[in-house]
Amino acid sequence: MPCAGREWENGVTALVLMVVGLVIGAVAGGYGMHLAASSAGGVRRFPARALADPVAIGDADTITVDELPVALVVLSRGGRLLHAATRAQSEFAEGLGTLIRHPALQRAVADLQPGGVSEVRIEADVPVRRVVQAFVKSGSWHGHSACVVVLLDATARDALDRARSDFVAHASHELRTPLAALIGFIETLQGPAANDAVARQKFLAIMARQAGRMQRLIDRLLYLSRVQMLEHQRPQGQVVLPDLFARLNDELQGKPAEDRAAVIIHAPPAGTVRGDADQILQVLVNLCENALRYGRPAPPAVARIDVAARWLETGGLVISVRDNGPGIAAQHLPRLTERFYRVSQPAGRNGGDQGTGLGLAIVRHIVDRHGGRLDITSTPGQGTCCSVWLPQG
Repeated sequence: MPCAGREWENGVTALVLMVVGLVIGAVAGGYGMHLAASSAGGVRRFPARALADPVAIGDADTITVDELPVALVVLSRGGRLLHAATRAQSEFAEGLGTLIRHPALQRAVADLQPGGVSEVRIEADVPVRRVVQAFVKSGSWHGHSACVVVLLDATARDALDRARSDFVAHASHELRTPLAALIGFIETLQGPAANDAVARQKFLAIMARQAGRMQRLIDRLLYLSRVQMLEHQRPQGQVVLPDLFARLNDELQGKPAEDRAAVIIHAPPAGTVRGDADQILQVLVNLCENALRYGRPAPPAVARIDVAARWLETGGLVISVRDNGPGIAAQHLPRLTERFYRVSQPAGRNGGDQGTGLGLAIVRHIVDRHGGRLDITSTPGQGTCCSVWLPQG
């Protein structure tokens, strides 16, 4: 597999370099996109023909940089943006400026020798993590020295590599405990307790819980991996708030009656936000599950979890999930969204089940994908409030 991965990367690199060569040939040969100021003060674009060939004056013989099926930009030797192809604008959107200003790319442009070509890896963490391979080649743009940069998005592949590393570093450790318990109980049932009906029923119940724990962990890991691969792609759908809250109510019907009674879903305001409805629903489900698991007050107090939404005058929507539980100490709050991070619970709470430590990590990545913010506030003894802000458009 490692050899196959290297062959794939080498093949992609060779293909991109070939495209870069074609681009440079087109640009240096006179094909490109002229920019001219219109009378209205805007920018008017029209294709430039190869002036060296007096025959190539028909529209059928006109080639523009924007027609090439690659995400490319043209930079001056000082690193200033001269042109961004349509593919680059649509693929990288508002993150394009961050990539162009990245020190690694600016350094590669500054150090590039005439006629040279270089490859640079760009890692940007704002607003979300994105990994891009940039292929830089010197050339000319309308008679001036410039650089053509082809951008190849490697974020999905990087997320997959990170998921594999995380699985080896963390998930294997998390699976070891329930797996060891299963093996121990199986050996006991095959040996000393082979004919003990009471012990068999007791052990089988424990084995079922341990197997369910492993299943939840694997499901969460797979879901988190899918979310991370799409995190850099802003969703284009529309989420209707009343429909979202109705789906949340339906989702909670599968919970025990006591849990359903503890969750109070307030009627949401009318309106829509841009987003992936399934992922936003997953955010609310995860927050409610966390509140049900960790946000219960000590008896005789009755658990109450409020789910509400409101529009802000300053713009955007805030959805909050608030509980009246024991709260969380301040030193834990900054780390709650880390993968596998869990706050130790007092003995006897939650039946000893500490969860997977992935629920809030999933929430954070989904919120980041939507361009929103997650805010967690808590007061020990009074409860915890998780607020998600989402932009309206």
